[in-house]
Amino acid sequence: MQNTKHCLRIAATAILALGLCLGLVHDASAKKPGSILRVWPLVGGSPDGGEAFRILYRSTGLKGEPIAVSGAIYIPPGKPPAGGRRVIAYGHPTTGVVEKCAPSLMPDNAGLIWGLKSMLAKGYIVVATDYPGLGTPGIHPYLIGVSEGRAVLDSVRAAIALPRSGASNRFVLWGHSQGGHAVLYAGEMAKNYAPELKLYGVAAAAPATYLAELFDADKSTSAGKELTAMAIYSWSNLYKKPASSLVAPGAMNVYKTMAHDCIESIADFAALNKAERPLQRQKFLKADPAKTEPWRSIMLRNSPGKKPAGAPVFLAQGTADTIVHPYITKQFGKALCKQGAKVMFVEMPGVTHTFAAKKSVSAALRWMDNRFRGAPPPNSCKR
Repeated sequence: MQNTKHCLRIAATAILALGLCLGLVHDASAKKPGSILRVWPLVGGSPDGGEAFRILYRSTGLKGEPIAVSGAIYIPPGKPPAGGRRVIAYGHPTTGVVEKCAPSLMPDNAGLIWGLKSMLAKGYIVVATDYPGLGTPGIHPYLIGVSEGRAVLDSVRAAIALPRSGASNRFVLWGHSQGGHAVLYAGEMAKNYAPELKLYGVAAAAPATYLAELFDADKSTSAGKELTAMAIYSWSNLYKKPASSLVAPGAMNVYKTMAHDCIESIADFAALNKAERPLQRQKFLKADPAKTEPWRSIMLRNSPGKKPAGAPVFLAQGTADTIVHPYITKQFGKALCKQGAKVMFVEMPGVTHTFAAKKSVSAALRWMDNRFRGAPPPNSCKR
């Protein structure tokens, strides 16, 4: 009986997805931001027996043009409550900068989102954008705040637009690393870009904030070289600036290999470390991008915090993080406090960058619950 119900659920999901595919216009220019362009059943499904889809939705490109962005959406089982389901918009950490690296294309997207099962058990819809250029053709604007922010906010609109989702306009933002950068920007942009949505809070684990400081601090580490290679590849293609102005001639082949790799697991980090080994014996960069134009200006333009946060903020940071250094996140948190934001800062002793979201998601989820409940936000700024 259990197997029969499971099969019927899969069949119903496939029929819904097929119906949506056949009945939708795929031309992004004919739709408003957040409109659903296409829907597929998500490979790997949902961890709680609910519905899970890979979606293609309309967003806005860097020049204001309509673009298509992919992502994943998880809908809890059962009937939506009165007033609709609340939404958690998730921003994923760096997975790469080429089309094949989209999380929604992975065999187990659900396994990439720490705490997903708990979120769904509480009745939340979880929508996770891939960001532009991941899962869709084109250049992924890596760590370009406006691009990420629009994609995140339009993913919430897409959750509302998806038939049968039962999503309301009430949402929180949750992201890790690059995803922390994305949701911080989405929070700053929400009021003007998506005024019909109601933002309750912004939660980020080990977010990328002050980019010039982060790249400068990471330049000699294996992970830092890998992330720098991805950034240079993205920005050089996006802004038509030659990578050869930064990358040493003897390192070009290794640079291209690293720039086209995907990071989807701890094993992938190990593989990337292996790819980076030749750079331990030779020079990688002939100039420091954090101190060289136009790269430095790109970093400064795309560091969050220049505008109000848009909602209460939760920041989690591990003390053993060597990719997003703790002092940089603390510095960013203090700057938010000076702006008047209500900031909850959670320090995690001994936690590395890879596990920042895993170790903080329970606290973040309690914080989100309380924001939706209307409880006064805790404020580390007063201490």
